[in-house]
Amino acid sequence: MDRNSALTGDLQRIIQEQVPGMQVSLAHIIANPDKILYTKLGLDPAVDYSKSAIGIMTVTPAETAIIMADIAIKSAGVDLGFVDRFSGSLIITGTVSEVEASVSAILGYVSGKLGFAVCPVTRT
Repeated sequence: MDRNSALTGDLQRIIQEQVPGMQVSLAHIIANPDKILYTKLGLDPAVDYSKSAIGIMTVTPAETAIIMADIAIKSAGVDLGFVDRFSGSLIITGTVSEVEASVSAILGYVSGKLGFAVCPVTRT
């Protein structure tokens, strides 16, 4: 609202929209996370922490997270920690090699078959 509108009592209405692109904006692997991270994320704490990893991904449009979850569990022996079709978030758990294989399979599918832009995989 500009100053003149404010002085005359004119109101402006602002409409915000999210325009989803076709992209994976985060693909991160946490190798050997601390036990407290599992607890804070609400993930299964009964995991062998010496050989575990957490994979975190975000995507738009958000419903694609469902497809990504399906690919993840079919491509490697990972467990689904969390999938949200409204925010486009996906968390998977498993060994480092299982999580890496799932993330690679997901990125390959969404870029190759669905034409999504994908980010590089990061790792800590």
